Amino acid sequence: MGMHFTKEYKEYVAKMVVEEGRKGTDLAYELEVSYSTIMRWVKRYKEQKSAQHSPEYITPSEFEKYRKQQDKEMEALREENEILKKAMHIFTKKPE
Repeated sequence: MGMHFTKEYKEYVAKMVVEEGRKGTDLAYELEVSYSTIMRWVKRYKEQKSAQHSPEYITPSEFEKYRKQQDKEMEALREENEILKKAMHIFTKKPE
């Protein structure tokens, strides 16, 4: 009897092929799953993706891309906050 994989696992493997550009043959070897099985998961994933556009799971590369974007935005907000603090300090000084 064959192995059973969760829906999440199948979707994760399919994302690695579709969105990260990993080769199905390489993944089949690494994960010890047949190439045809992985390609079936990829086909199903593509069909689901075209039907719905809201991602439930993100790949590690997607996570890194979002994290870098968040870091840039956070740095810009920190700089803005520092400028506002300095301006507040200047305007709240008592005239001498």
